[in-house]
Amino acid sequence: MSDPLLARVQQLESEVESLRAQLRDRDAKKEQEPAAKRGRRDGPGQPFDFSSHPRRHVALRLAYLGWEYQGFAVQENTDNTVEARLFEALLKTRLIPDRQSSSYHRCGRTDKGVSAFSQVISIDLRSSQFSGGLGVTVPEGASAKAKPEAAELPYVKMLNRVLPQDIRILDWAPVDMGFSSRFDCQSRTYRYYFPRGSLDVQLMADAAKRYEGTHDFRNLCKMDVGNGVLQFQRTILSASVKPLQPGHTDPYDLYLFEIKGLAFLYHQVRCMMAVLLLVGQKLEAPEIISHLLDVEANPRKPQYSMAVDYPLVLYDCHFEDLKWMQEAEEVSHTLNVLHQHWVQSVTKTQVLHGMIQGLQSAVEEASSNPSLSSLQCCLMEGSRQRNYRPLLERPRCESLESRIEHFVKRGRLEREEGENGEEAVHRGKRSRHSHNSQPNAQEVSTDQDAENGLKKMD
Repeated sequence: MSDPLLARVQQLESEVESLRAQLRDRDAKKEQEPAAKRGRRDGPGQPFDFSSHPRRHVALRLAYLGWEYQGFAVQENTDNTVEARLFEALLKTRLIPDRQSSSYHRCGRTDKGVSAFSQVISIDLRSSQFSGGLGVTVPEGASAKAKPEAAELPYVKMLNRVLPQDIRILDWAPVDMGFSSRFDCQSRTYRYYFPRGSLDVQLMADAAKRYEGTHDFRNLCKMDVGNGVLQFQRTILSASVKPLQPGHTDPYDLYLFEIKGLAFLYHQVRCMMAVLLLVGQKLEAPEIISHLLDVEANPRKPQYSMAVDYPLVLYDCHFEDLKWMQEAEEVSHTLNVLHQHWVQSVTKTQVLHGMIQGLQSAVEEASSNPSLSSLQCCLMEGSRQRNYRPLLERPRCESLESRIEHFVKRGRLEREEGENGEEAVHRGKRSRHSHNSQPNAQEVSTDQDAENGLKKMD
């Protein structure tokens, strides 16, 4: 190798070693820096300065298919809930720093397996509106960053991109800081779908009207005394049983029980539907509903099974004067997702229906086929009794007073003296998830505070 070439190689090796030394020095200095100072150079998991961004109090409306979830609300014994998936998405998109400081309220809980088309939550989200606006809080000194007519963050798109396909954000609305999706809800509407089968649907429709009005529903719910629900009077605005397609008389046609009320108790709709199914089978007279609502004559609930969970949908939560903001692209995307679910479900339904028809063709009198009468039995939990026992002749559950005393002894409830020497009992034990949400029940729709419209944090 010539001397000039050798000298050039030595020069390049020296430069490489110098560059390596510089890299080692830079890495060493970087490791000595505090994590907060390193900032964006750290990549995934980097700290995000929420204090430099505005916050906006909003309402989010969402739909979900609840069949694969253990209910809507977060629970201590499982993370398979709709709310758990929702907060994972909110944290991943950095729309909130944490749940505790997000001013979160839900309109209502839904049971395991129950779906919703119009569940509503209220929450504080990160905002782009440095110049202010409805529900916007701008941090001190940040107004200098204001951009005229800056578009708000695309909340629906951001969340739907990271949520499971069976949970969809439909739209959002800017709301006043004092707005609560729980306490400001004017009414809630549930729908329960069922096949006509051999049911007397007209008798069911007449019986459903007996639910309307203000009644004590302790015999038509699961009494959630351990979580402080001690008052069971609720107001039902309307209750009806009607066909999805009027004019059809096929046993496989679908009907729905639609009920609208101010607030609902734990498992109330499913208990109400169970009694209607008994009426439709003519195992009970419509008057049974009046008897169950008469808590003076029947203070203890007869033992009976609820209707199953999967046909139940929280169909609507009504609010006054909310201006919902839709994102057209997301509406189209959600429709596509629902169409995919529908195609799969309706195709499977027709496969099953074809098999049923094939078996029925071998029966001379289809009306005597027990499969028709069993359609509605599939909607009741537990096994069917061979010899039916009327509700008012069955063993009774514990009385309200007995359950209260039980939970007082266990320390779940505390007893205090009320005004004028009257005794008051109130909720004591709280869930670690209940910082600003609802009582620690696994699945409960709403409680008496919602119906009374009490503006308070529980």
